[in-house]
Amino acid sequence: MIFSEAAIQDLVKEHYGLIVTVKALNGYDELNFLLSNEKNEKYILKVSNESHPFPFLEAQINIIQHLKKSNISDCFQHFSINKHGEELTKIVSGSQTYYIRILNFLEGVFWVDEKAKTSELQYDLGSFLGKMDHALQDFSHPAMHRNYTWDISHASEAADNLKHILNHEKRRIAGYFLLQFDTEVVPQLHRLRHAYIHNDANDYNVLVQGNRVSGLIDFGDMVYTALINNLAIACTYAMLDEEDPLAVAALLVAGYHKSYALTEQEVDLLYYLIAGRLCISVTQSAYNASLDSNNEHHFITEKPAWDLLFKLIQINPIKAQDAFRKACGFEGLITADDYSDLLEVRKKRIGRNLSIGYQDKLKIVKGALQYLYDDKGRTFVDCVNNPSHVGHCHPVVVRKMQKQIATLNTNTRYLNDAITAYAEKLTATLPAKLSVCYFVNSGSEANDLAIRMSRHFTKQKDIIVLDHAYHGTSTVAMEMSPYKFDSKGGFGQMPWIHKAINPDLYRGPYKYGDTNAGEKYAADVQRIIEELKKEDKAPAVFICETLLGVGGQIPLPENYLKTVYDHVRAAGGVCIADEVQVGFGRIGDHFWGFELQNVVPDIVVLGKPIGNGHPLAAVIVTEEIADSFNNGMEYFNTFGGNPVSMTTGLAVLDVIQEEEMQQHALETGNHLMNGLRGLMAKYPIISDVRGHGLFIGAEMVKDKSTMEPAVPEIDIVVEKMKAQGYLLSTDGPLHNVLKIKPPMTFNKQNADEMVKFLDIALSEL
Repeated sequence: MIFSEAAIQDLVKEHYGLIVTVKALNGYDELNFLLSNEKNEKYILKVSNESHPFPFLEAQINIIQHLKKSNISDCFQHFSINKHGEELTKIVSGSQTYYIRILNFLEGVFWVDEKAKTSELQYDLGSFLGKMDHALQDFSHPAMHRNYTWDISHASEAADNLKHILNHEKRRIAGYFLLQFDTEVVPQLHRLRHAYIHNDANDYNVLVQGNRVSGLIDFGDMVYTALINNLAIACTYAMLDEEDPLAVAALLVAGYHKSYALTEQEVDLLYYLIAGRLCISVTQSAYNASLDSNNEHHFITEKPAWDLLFKLIQINPIKAQDAFRKACGFEGLITADDYSDLLEVRKKRIGRNLSIGYQDKLKIVKGALQYLYDDKGRTFVDCVNNPSHVGHCHPVVVRKMQKQIATLNTNTRYLNDAITAYAEKLTATLPAKLSVCYFVNSGSEANDLAIRMSRHFTKQKDIIVLDHAYHGTSTVAMEMSPYKFDSKGGFGQMPWIHKAINPDLYRGPYKYGDTNAGEKYAADVQRIIEELKKEDKAPAVFICETLLGVGGQIPLPENYLKTVYDHVRAAGGVCIADEVQVGFGRIGDHFWGFELQNVVPDIVVLGKPIGNGHPLAAVIVTEEIADSFNNGMEYFNTFGGNPVSMTTGLAVLDVIQEEEMQQHALETGNHLMNGLRGLMAKYPIISDVRGHGLFIGAEMVKDKSTMEPAVPEIDIVVEKMKAQGYLLSTDGPLHNVLKIKPPMTFNKQNADEMVKFLDIALSEL
């Protein structure tokens, strides 16, 4: 049946005896019409199909009749009675059944259209909802027990529609919040108070006049669910487009609690419930878009909902919980703890030389993609934590890890699909020559194994490294890390270790602009080879990071590795590319750092980003080296290659590729470096900005001519940036290089804000 305006006019006359004019209105899943009679009295007519069965429509009548007995009765519509004395009029057309109901028109301005949303009004909305829910304590109706998409308690189901969100960053954020919903809310749902609630106090259903709520319309979403969900929904929509959404929500919480007391458990979950409602909204919009829906109500809050989700992930959940608790008069969560007790225990029980960053210590309690949350309610943008390559708690990685660890974790003596699947997917990203994988637990262990294999293959012992290099914490890795053995407490250089000059185009003898700098620096490796030859020796290994990390965030000069590899291979040595810090698309231009140099190593060592912080690393070698190493002595690693690690590695690789993170790193990194170069032009203390993608260094000096490192100054800058919520660190032989290696989820907004705060910090030096 077609419900045109003319048809509605006839139906109203036939069943209600009213002469009216009719105007069609938009609606989400019901047809809505505005009726006006000759006295200019207005009514709303709703048409429901069988998706709203009779018992549910009856429940709507009953709940409004129940609320008509409360002290807020004037805030709800009443029903017009048809000629048969009924609130519902049944219309049968063929095999379809429809129900018509007419409600009076409530005066007021929709919340969304109210320009001056005062704190009094926001408090009153909370108070109104508390009064309504209090009045419904003794109400019940079986039709409200239903599995409903818009019930926040069922937010987990929204994960089915994540695939319809085409923007990678948006899909990731929604996925993160749904993961947190499953982690924080779902285990507690059965313990929460449940009630019969309106379930849709959105900005198009709440009417206001002055500083008070004058009406609440549309009970079509009502459901039996957790009581706190009613407040969570109202908070969600009241927070839209607000500069300080948390402060707005706290006012609603305070108003509600005054009218109907909340529990600490309920307010502690509110942050995640609000996020859950937003996730339902944005995933439904994405789903409707996939169906090519042209109903504007399907998308009416899509943009502000996304804006709020982006704001919400920058709000520390502890800060939100603290604000909501205090709004109710409960004890807050944030204390002035100076961590003295924790530091004392740490001093007694933890290794003395395990360092802690920053002057004022941070206690980080939660991570969310590129953000870290501390126990004092602060949010930090993580600019240095490159092991969390695809972001802290990336939802895809976490869920796959959770499922696997709940299924099986054992050693590699049993057949398992995950290890072969991952080996095939990983080697597919590398040159064909690099085809055999050995899985271990850390970059240090990987480098240790790579050296062992190289020595076995070449029957030589000597190793050529770069000065200031760092390759790990095992005994062998420390031996080939001048960054460690030459520093305070170091054991000095072993006779089989040989340091080549650092190919630093800023501080080294061959500078930017020297087109032959790569070959000139490579000559120092040839010098070492010649010296070894005089002792009837040859190098077993040349090992080098493909961009230098602790050496100062240094990209290698053009042709450097190509020339070095030629020298080393001519002497019978093996060339190892240490990709622990720079691999997996971080440099943007390529997936692997060695590709910048147009070389193919004999061995590639992987760590840190390979497992997104999970202890996983790999050594990937040629068939020839693998065959040589298979000499009869078993190679076994208890945990290397276990199913959980392999599933994790696969998930990380899938995310990098599916979310196009390499391209994101290229675009975001270039954007950030442009911003940093703008600061370099403004402040002489920044003397060099270098890097690729999201592997960036900014060197700081007191004087550009003397190149004296600005060490006290850089430490001050790092502390100032921390105070602004940006976690940076220093690197380089002289500890004067700002190290920037954030999770790959770091975005252009983060980059712009970082440059802005760095500008302020430098101006205050």
